Amino acid sequence: MALAKLRDSLRKTSRALAGRLKALVKGRRIDASLWDDIEEVLITSDVGVEASDALLGAARDAAKHGEILTGDDVIPWIRKRMTERLTPRESGLRQNPDGPTVVLVAGVNGSGKTTSIAKLARWLTARDRTCMVAACDTFRAAAVDQLTIWSERLGIPIVRQAQGADPAAVAFDAAESAAARNVDVLIVDTAGRLHTQKNLMEELAKINRVLGRKIPGAPHETLLVLDGTAGQNGLMQTRRFREHAAVTGLIVSKLDGTAKGGVVLSIKDELDVPVKFIGTGETYDDFAPFDAKEFVDALFDAA
Repeated sequence: MALAKLRDSLRKTSRALAGRLKALVKGRRIDASLWDDIEEVLITSDVGVEASDALLGAARDAAKHGEILTGDDVIPWIRKRMTERLTPRESGLRQNPDGPTVVLVAGVNGSGKTTSIAKLARWLTARDRTCMVAACDTFRAAAVDQLTIWSERLGIPIVRQAQGADPAAVAFDAAESAAARNVDVLIVDTAGRLHTQKNLMEELAKINRVLGRKIPGAPHETLLVLDGTAGQNGLMQTRRFREHAAVTGLIVSKLDGTAKGGVVLSIKDELDVPVKFIGTGETYDDFAPFDAKEFVDALFDAA
């Protein structure tokens, strides 16, 4: 994703976080009141209490050791530190060396999950990876229909059944078909569920078990789609989903419409779940792998 596009998409978050920080620290001396003011900006920008405490604790130590001498030194230090904290130990999608790579996609209703699946499929096919989609959100006919429309536009096969069918059965059929057709990546859509709905979360765990029996190691990647406008609620969603599925990464959607993008740092810092992709608009191309340096640069340069 072009840096200019990313800057535009992060402009609201940038004003709420980077812009306020820049105005706050300029010309200030290092004292307790400055740290208190920085903490307020971080927390109100949805960076979160724990992540803010960790960042400020490290900043205070840096000041004691002479790395931060004045308020003007704070921004360069924060940029570097945020980049380090957001850089994942593992980047890119995990790969299955012995058959189809299964990517399970979860998320609450309205998070942008179906659109994100279409964008991911487009991103993969543009890199010469063959894809298949499994429509396991059988509770809502509209969800299956929407995914079918996306698959037809992209020219990729879809495995679907009638409304009300067992989602795990659809997942099994899709895994069997993907293996038989030697598809590179099987993307499994799941019901847009609230993280408080126990029965739906248990169904998600069942889909995981079925996929693993058919394709060893599946799902190889479990991506949770978070609406960037959800702020700290996204942190709670991630915690609950991880109780039922091994969430390996996040797709953060709708970053172009929120001032709460600071939650990305909060989730990575507190749960150590990496952001794998970000969505910054409605078109296929408004989607890209997450790059920590580009994200932080855009966040501060757009302010």
